[in-house]
Amino acid sequence: MKLSLRILPLLAFTLALTAGPVTAASAPSKPNVIVILADDLGWTDLGSFGSDLHETPHLDRLAREGMKFTQNYSACTVCSPTRAALMTGKYPARLHLTDWIPGAMPDNPKLLVPDWTKHLPLEETTLAEVFKAAGYATGSIGKWHLGTEDYYPEKQGFDVNIAGTDKPQPPTYHAPWKIPTLVPDGQPGDYLTDRMREEAVKFIERMRDRPFFLYLPHFAVHTPIQGRADLVEKYQKKIREGLRHRNAAYAAMTESMDSAVGRVIAKLEELKLRERTIVVFTSDNGGRITQGTTTNVPLRYGKASAYEGGVRVPLIVHWPGVTRPGSVSDAPVITMDLFPTLVEMAGLPVSSTRTALDGVSLVPHLRGGAPPARQELFWHYPHHQHYQLGGAMPYAAIRSGDFKLIEFYNDLKDVKIELYNIRADIGETRDLAGAEPQRAADLRARLHAWQKQVGAQMATPNPNYNPARPEYTPPPGKAKKAAGRGED
Repeated sequence: MKLSLRILPLLAFTLALTAGPVTAASAPSKPNVIVILADDLGWTDLGSFGSDLHETPHLDRLAREGMKFTQNYSACTVCSPTRAALMTGKYPARLHLTDWIPGAMPDNPKLLVPDWTKHLPLEETTLAEVFKAAGYATGSIGKWHLGTEDYYPEKQGFDVNIAGTDKPQPPTYHAPWKIPTLVPDGQPGDYLTDRMREEAVKFIERMRDRPFFLYLPHFAVHTPIQGRADLVEKYQKKIREGLRHRNAAYAAMTESMDSAVGRVIAKLEELKLRERTIVVFTSDNGGRITQGTTTNVPLRYGKASAYEGGVRVPLIVHWPGVTRPGSVSDAPVITMDLFPTLVEMAGLPVSSTRTALDGVSLVPHLRGGAPPARQELFWHYPHHQHYQLGGAMPYAAIRSGDFKLIEFYNDLKDVKIELYNIRADIGETRDLAGAEPQRAADLRARLHAWQKQVGAQMATPNPNYNPARPEYTPPPGKAKKAAGRGED
């Protein structure tokens, strides 16, 4: 008899949790690992990262007890590529998974996107597979968005998949949610972020006597912007002139996510697991700034942009007994670094990181040593994102030391180059390409060499492009319809 899609996740969860408890005498010495990934959370959206409205006491506490990274970058300016990079330790360009799945094209583009991969290939070695091979229980609770059912978390090394599907966002945050892998569905009045919190707590409770790897990718704070009514009312009363953050519903969503983190940490403390549980928190891309959702100031623009607002995101790492409380790092780091870092933190064989070609372990730095010696970070995005403020035409970028070069490809006959000193000009307001042509040329050459090395796919001219028509001018109705499909 074939079981329905709604029953399979519950059955898998039950089997995983009843596989046989480990006795206290044989309690694991390996550390537990929890990776919490926010969706669309901007660089300044936490109190500890500068928000003047959002209340995030639990994540602020995590930052005080661990290490906060001020120059952490997402692997891409949109969702799916960053999630794939986290799972594999590889640049999205190397994976050929370079846009949110399934992506979107303008009606009349100058350039056509390449034939890119719209799922996380099963041939790739994921973090979950590495931890599972080492005897860990593995769970994914929340947004997946790395392919259709054949590529769901259960096929990528996770024992448990709760709420993960191919969709870029939930239909709603207010129950019933109608997410096929989240059963039973919620009751009227239930809030999705709260449900993710409770599912995570249940997982920890059941796995208390086994080492576990928990991936907790929240739907929050992605659209639809829907906060709990009580919290929305709270922030409406707090908003006043002069605040940078002014969206009450978004603030409510952020607090709910923070409360979920606090609940998870409280459960670890209750079960006396806190001191042997590594907790990492970050975001998949910069904050969405359309329709006043949030602000990334002083960074330029936000989600879907080639500039800092699109890719600079919070990162907090708490490694009990290792990270110095309240430590702050301004080392440039990136999503792929988490793969080799987590594997080394857990004491797993170094051979486990051999497939993670592009990440650099941060373990020496977390122990108080020097930051990684690596000097360069890269981005490659051969796609269009016209629906976001500052949305990117096809581009690639390199960050080398204090300098960042962006190469825009919307017209291959006239490629536009921009160069910024990020340390001196965090808002990317002064383009230095004309003033420092040699530096720009050198960085451009390094960028091209990297693209060749990883086999980056390039956009190509559109033979049907009509220069008499705009590339992308959707009427309001069409724009709303596109937003309903998701903006990842």
